[in-house]
Amino acid sequence: MTRTAFITGATSGFGRAAARRFVAGGWRVVATGRRAERLQALAAELGPERVHTACFDVRDEAAMRAALDALPAPFRDVDLLVNNAGLALGTKPAPQASLADWHTMIDTNVRALATLTHALLPTLIARRGAIINVSSTAARYPYPGGNVYGGTKAFVSQFSLGLRADLHGTGVRVTTLEPGMAETEFTLVRTHGDQAASDALYRGAQPITAEDIAQTLFWIATLPPHLNVNRLELMPTRQSFAGFQVHRED
Repeated sequence: MTRTAFITGATSGFGRAAARRFVAGGWRVVATGRRAERLQALAAELGPERVHTACFDVRDEAAMRAALDALPAPFRDVDLLVNNAGLALGTKPAPQASLADWHTMIDTNVRALATLTHALLPTLIARRGAIINVSSTAARYPYPGGNVYGGTKAFVSQFSLGLRADLHGTGVRVTTLEPGMAETEFTLVRTHGDQAASDALYRGAQPITAEDIAQTLFWIATLPPHLNVNRLELMPTRQSFAGFQVHRED
């Protein structure tokens, strides 16, 4: 039986690598994102019989629901939801942070994720499927400038535990994946396109790659159905927990 994965944020990074890995593993994939040309390229690469693309912004609930309603028959029976779409914006401390950036992160990382999950729950329950929510180590370990981003990811991790409790007895598995430093377009988005900042952050750190995460997602999804990974935290070997800050008077 061919299974179907619904992957958000599939135009780059974790999502695009995951689409490739699941197709390589024999799955069908619904790949969503905002950049139509990238989705078209992905479909051309992997084949329309294996990949159905849906171009919409996850913050647009009407567009999201229209895309779900328009799923072709071979892609309707979703067995796995990978809530990957998300972003960080800005690195300034809270008093100097952009409120618009805060709202965008909340709308994308929290509201959109919850809305899509709620919409697909009936199908996932009927299929005894699985949900993997991509969170972050920022959900557990605070750092200066992390403010709302860390808060949204803490929501994702706690929401996943709540889903796991509510779906008890349905056979639906729920996992939170919490990666640490990973080199994708993440920092470019966070810094509004500052390539130098991105290069400086990852230089010499041997960070997690998108392919590492794709392989991890595939491993979680293909475990025997009686096993549930509740939470999986990953860091590069060269990254460890942030130290405590101490403010000293002059």
